[in-house]
Amino acid sequence: MAYLILQGGAEFGGEMAESDSRALTLAGGRSARVRIIPTAAAPDHNHGRAGENGRRWFASLGAADVAIVPLIDAASAADPAVVQSLYTADLIYLLGGFPHYLAQTLRHTLAWHACLQAHQRGAVLAGSSAGAMVLCGYYFHPSENRIEEGLNILPNTCVLPHHDTFGQQWAPRLRQLLPHATLLGLDERTGLIAADGRGQVLGRGVVTVYEPHTTTTYPSGRDFLVSA
Repeated sequence: MAYLILQGGAEFGGEMAESDSRALTLAGGRSARVRIIPTAAAPDHNHGRAGENGRRWFASLGAADVAIVPLIDAASAADPAVVQSLYTADLIYLLGGFPHYLAQTLRHTLAWHACLQAHQRGAVLAGSSAGAMVLCGYYFHPSENRIEEGLNILPNTCVLPHHDTFGQQWAPRLRQLLPHATLLGLDERTGLIAADGRGQVLGRGVVTVYEPHTTTTYPSGRDFLVSA
C-alpha cells in the first residue's frame, strides 16, 4: 500500500512529531531511506537551510539514512544521481515554499518519474504546505489568483495549507473556481495520511473538508473518505 501524507505547514518545529513519526514507521522505520526535496524553497535561496532543518528533524526521530536531494531547477531534475536517489527512496518529503515553482520544476522530469516509481513500489510520498499543494489535482497560485493543475497524486482535490492562520481565507474563492472538487483545509502542525481513498488526521489541529455542498471538520484521530 502506497501512503500519501499532506501537512498544513510549520514543519520541523517539534510539533509534527506524530505525523512524521508515523511517516517514518510506514516507510520502514529507522532504516528507511528518507529523501528531502527542498525545491520549493529555491526561489528565495532558502533551500539549503530548509533542507538541513528537515535532515536534522528526521534524524532526531531516529532515521539513520536521511539526505537532502539537490533538486532545485530543471537541470538538477535530470541529474542521474538525483534520479537514482529518489528512485531508491522509502520516504520522499517535499518542503514548503513556492508551489508554482515546485510544480513546474518537477513536472514531466526524470526526477518526478523516479518519485512516482518509488511511490508505486510502496514509498511514502509526503509534502508540507507548498509540497502538499502540488501533490493534489489542483493548487492555488495566490500571486496570480488562479488555479493550476497539480501533480495529481490525489485527484480532484486542492489543499489549503496554513488553514488556521490564512488558508481559510482562500476557501470562498476556491469554491468558486473549483465547484466540483474537494478542498482540504490543513491546519499548521497537522497532517493527513491518505491511502486507498481514506484519510486520517494526525497532529494538534484539524482538517476542514469543503465539498460542493458541505463543510466538515475532522479532529486528530478521525478518519474519513478523502477521494472524490
